[in-house]
Amino acid sequence: MAEEAKSKGNAAFSSGDYATAITHFTEAINLAPTNHVLYSNRSASYASLHRYEEALSDAKKTVEIKPDWSKGYSRLGAAYIGLSQFSEAADAYKRGLEIDPSNEALKSGLADATRSRGGAKSNPFVDAFQGPEMWTKLTADPVTRVYLQQPDFVKTMQEIQKNPNNLNLYMKDKRVMQALGVLMNVKMSGSGGDDMEMKEADDLRKEPEPEPEPMEELSEEEREKKERKEKALKEKEEGNAAYKKKDFERAIECYTKAMELDDEDISYLTNRAAVYLELGKYNECIGDCDKAVERGRELRSDFKMIARALTRKGSALVKLAKCSQDLEPAIETFQKALTEHRNPDTLKKLNDAEKAKKELEQQEYFDPKIAEEEREKGNGFFKEQKYPEAVKHYSEAIKRNPNDVRAYSNRAACYTKLGALPEGLKDADKCIELDPSFTKGYNRKGAIQFLMKEYDKAMETYQEGLKHDAKNQELLDGVRRCVEQINKANRGDLTPDELKERQAKAMQDPEVQNILSDPVMRQVLVDFQENPKAAQEHMKNPMVMNKIQKLVSAGIVQVR
Repeated sequence: MAEEAKSKGNAAFSSGDYATAITHFTEAINLAPTNHVLYSNRSASYASLHRYEEALSDAKKTVEIKPDWSKGYSRLGAAYIGLSQFSEAADAYKRGLEIDPSNEALKSGLADATRSRGGAKSNPFVDAFQGPEMWTKLTADPVTRVYLQQPDFVKTMQEIQKNPNNLNLYMKDKRVMQALGVLMNVKMSGSGGDDMEMKEADDLRKEPEPEPEPMEELSEEEREKKERKEKALKEKEEGNAAYKKKDFERAIECYTKAMELDDEDISYLTNRAAVYLELGKYNECIGDCDKAVERGRELRSDFKMIARALTRKGSALVKLAKCSQDLEPAIETFQKALTEHRNPDTLKKLNDAEKAKKELEQQEYFDPKIAEEEREKGNGFFKEQKYPEAVKHYSEAIKRNPNDVRAYSNRAACYTKLGALPEGLKDADKCIELDPSFTKGYNRKGAIQFLMKEYDKAMETYQEGLKHDAKNQELLDGVRRCVEQINKANRGDLTPDELKERQAKAMQDPEVQNILSDPVMRQVLVDFQENPKAAQEHMKNPMVMNKIQKLVSAGIVQVR
């Protein structure tokens, strides 16, 4: 709020913190760029820091915005005096007096500007440091005589004598101030303290610091509105404290009072909605959130506040949901919140709601009886060799009962018949995942791997199944077929095309790739060709032996 920033600026100016005052007045100007008082106050702050160029710019802006306001010309004149532009300063004060002829500040400013303009050619500060008389006067004074024994003081006075206009650089040195008083025949007070001031003299009369403009008087209605807002903020703070203490009833009471005092801040509504959410009063929470969104759009509130209200409404809707369909409004509300402001917390709530909806849909769709009926329909189509239709019914059976391994096994068989081996392999793996003792799952998987000519993998699958049923004939037959194919490759009975195909497929196996990229195994393979004695030593290592067997089974290495 511009008025709040302005008040802070006035307080900083009063305390002498002009830089901070400038910051607050600038903030206020950004919020209310046509308020002439704000430029006037900032001009006064700049002038207090001797930044007269900026002071002049703001003074001109003040006059531009409100040319009939005499105070603006006072600021303009002060800035011109600071820049030693006395004619312009006098003109500014005269223009102000045309508006307000009885204004004492303007009269005094005009007198100063006229006097300074008339004496501009003879500067008493400059004259004080001219000629040898300076050293004579300093030697005659008992105080400054002591200072002349200090080399740094003598050097300082010499530099000032060379360029008196640099006197301001040394004004903080109490010795220089004492010397200035001696040279200008002005009695100094407080010579022993840190702060030294000259007694008033006509030539060195200190002008008072410019005061910031007081806040423009508010109307009765505006004052009451401001008071209500302040009371509302206090109620909100008390509500926040009560919320943290989990005194929810007290928090609701405070937020409600705040809303009654100030209906232009929707945070009171969203805060009360948060309390209702904690209390499980979800409908009340939703009501407050809807009001906050509606009122927020009327007031053009911060989009983050709108998003917060929508997010809380979504959370309440999730709590009220009893089925997957009930979660759709919550998901839609979270999505709307994200269009207002993409908040990570809201995004997580959306993802959780979508996940919960999917899980509920699965639970609602779960029906073992219908699943069994669909599986039987699939079996009928399988016997008729209508595999696509069979897949459709097996898939429906899985949706109705995703834990039935038989449906996955049967669908894997259909995929195998259709040549969709990767899909069939996924279903076979799912069988084993759901029930590791279900031997038909191993048989389905081994058969698919055999058709993919991954004989070594098929062998492993069949052998794993035999651990659960050592006499299973289908698994035993699978092992036998794999052994035949592996031995055929070992004997070199494969045609060149078969060997090439098998090797290409083996090279896609990550395990085979790792073996062939291992520098040690590469040396072993070289020794097998060039150094049979070394190869025999390698074969004594069980790990090397297993890797060699893997390469043999894959058709990469042939034993003749």
